[in-house]
Amino acid sequence: MNLRKFNYYLINGLITLTPPPLLRALGKHLLSLQSSYDQEYIKSRVDYYNQLSKPFSLTHTEATAISRFKKTGGTTYYFDLFKVIKAFTPSYILKYVNGDVTDVPTEPSFVKSRPLHTNNANSVMLKLNAIRHYVFIKDSKAFAEKKNMLVWRGAGFRENRKRLLQKYVHHTQCNLGESRPISADPHMKEFKKEPLTIEEQLKYKFILSLEGRDVATNLKWIMSSNSLCFTPKLRYETWFMEGKLQAGIHFVEVKDDFSDLIEKMDYYTKHEDEALEIIKNANQWVEQFKDSKREKLISLLVAQKYFDLSGQSSAKN
Repeated sequence: MNLRKFNYYLINGLITLTPPPLLRALGKHLLSLQSSYDQEYIKSRVDYYNQLSKPFSLTHTEATAISRFKKTGGTTYYFDLFKVIKAFTPSYILKYVNGDVTDVPTEPSFVKSRPLHTNNANSVMLKLNAIRHYVFIKDSKAFAEKKNMLVWRGAGFRENRKRLLQKYVHHTQCNLGESRPISADPHMKEFKKEPLTIEEQLKYKFILSLEGRDVATNLKWIMSSNSLCFTPKLRYETWFMEGKLQAGIHFVEVKDDFSDLIEKMDYYTKHEDEALEIIKNANQWVEQFKDSKREKLISLLVAQKYFDLSGQSSAKN
């Protein structure tokens, strides 16, 4: 376990031992500071994550009272949700779905991820499993100094990934590979390559981001780098607001069958100014997620809106 993860588990473990009245007092204090931030910006993000606009009622089936909230899934999901909901009255009830969520719940529920291009208002997003997904890096190597190639490492368990490897694993402009142990899928043996660290991948001008069960874990750190992010059309989103990202502005979109991959690489190699503009926009997008106190405030406001619209007055906090 690296130092970042060690500190995360230590600090959050201690938070779960904090007396609930103190957690509510700290939450109330942070909510009182919202006037010191750009109100229009704060509201736009709260309303994006929580797109509910009308009062609703929760059935008690599978609903959980804050006072009875306990670990039912991954530890990181538990910690991240705990820090938000424990700022509110213990009798409030809520619904939540752990893990990589690719469907829209039948009732308003807190989730880490939701599908795009559909009516997803019942998916109320919070910043969950943040230790895995929110890795931002400092890239010391300029775009022009990087290898004029595209890199990707990952698990080739999905058809689109197999298609990618079959088509380009031996291409001279690509460094692609299946990074799972061979025993995971013997049929992928011909595509097996050693894993690459983030630092090693940053040596390449183009880094491919591929969604898996939901969003791609590497999208955030790629967009904080000086490399150009390539990805097929995005189908899911998280707290990172992937649904607001624009092709040609924040990343380079490639076809689902990757038939234009080399063409796009050649284009941005010849048009470096355009590549640098996309990288600049991507870096600026990432910056908004680095103010930890503002991020926590937005999380609390998303939850407060949920409890208010469900008829559970925040005035009781």
